[in-house]
Amino acid sequence: MQVSLTKTMANSKPTTHQRIVQAAIQLFAAQGITETTTRQIAERSGVNEVTLFRNFGSKHGLLLAVLKEADVLSQVGNRLGQQAEQAASFEAALQMYAEGYLATVDGIREFARSLVGEAGQYPPENRQAIADGLTQIHRFTEQYLTTVMTRQGIASALPVSTLASTLNTLLLGYALLELTTEFQDVWPSRQGFIQTLVELMNHICVPSAQTASAMVSLTEPERKLDLPGPLVRTILQTARKTGLQDYAIAYVLFGSGLSPQELVGLQRLHSMADNQQHLLQIPYSARQVPLNQWIMGYRYGSYTKNPLTQWLKSRKDSEPAMFINEQEQPMSEVELRLRWQTLTANLVTPTGQPPDIAQTRHTWCVEMLMRGIEPHALSLLTGWSLDQLEPYQQQAQIRLALDQAMRLDQKAGRGSGE
Repeated sequence: MQVSLTKTMANSKPTTHQRIVQAAIQLFAAQGITETTTRQIAERSGVNEVTLFRNFGSKHGLLLAVLKEADVLSQVGNRLGQQAEQAASFEAALQMYAEGYLATVDGIREFARSLVGEAGQYPPENRQAIADGLTQIHRFTEQYLTTVMTRQGIASALPVSTLASTLNTLLLGYALLELTTEFQDVWPSRQGFIQTLVELMNHICVPSAQTASAMVSLTEPERKLDLPGPLVRTILQTARKTGLQDYAIAYVLFGSGLSPQELVGLQRLHSMADNQQHLLQIPYSARQVPLNQWIMGYRYGSYTKNPLTQWLKSRKDSEPAMFINEQEQPMSEVELRLRWQTLTANLVTPTGQPPDIAQTRHTWCVEMLMRGIEPHALSLLTGWSLDQLEPYQQQAQIRLALDQAMRLDQKAGRGSGE
């Protein structure tokens, strides 16, 4: 595996600091941390050792910069997820993920072996940086499993976060055994271990139609729950602060009711706006949906000037996809889910759970029903049957009843003169 630095470093003339980090990455990956000297790093980066020590203090300080700035571990997670997302089944996705994980460790074998072997000598901040990187991989795996299981109609007896941590812990443990021991008597072959791992996960995860009553589906207990207005407003305001694209993503999710899979399939030409309306063409479908300018009582621009049109207007690249990643490639559903997780960090719903990206669609459906749209018309917009929309009709009726009760209470208060 070729570990790279950030895109900024790749596309502009690197600074002295960046050249030293790049040299350290190359040498650490090729010969390990132990065998790499600061003199070698200085020579490869074209500086003297004094400059290296002035910038980083020590080799441990330089390693900390590699772990933080090169973002090595999270790059591993992103690459693995992009490969495995192509799988046609849950079993295939698990196998590709496991094979990719272990193959990636193979590509940085000396670096990984040194990273583990010297861990006891690291200062606390270095060990924390390693933990942070592993946490990023865990977050990516969790969103990846959520994506695959949702598409395949798979349910689990355990939370997806637990599945992700179990999967990565088993893979990391196996990789460490390969790096540090001879253990053919335990696992005669890597493929045998991977097959056993997939079988283990299959015992935990089954098709939703076969799920026992004790099992829970991926987005329960909030599968049919919408988000309250103040929380929606907070998410949109947070997205606005993080950048034009994140603001556009949140706006489209809450303003059109698209699923994550539909959103990442959008291309620029799928946005059609004039002074009277803003429509989105659903990819690979005859369906169109309106992009609302009013969301939960707040107006977000006009049909021709809103978060989405401003994002598209700002684009300087030639990629036709509506939403892109840092490499200016079409954003994957897993990457979208990670962005959502970042946007909603530290936020909770009234039931005490983190907001789920699927709840944006639930919120849109309930809001449209509260505005008076007929269920049949909503069925045409969403592609859902009337039976599927029944829970949202019930939730909309509950919301309307609450609003009516509160208005009556306020009217009674005004009538009493208090």
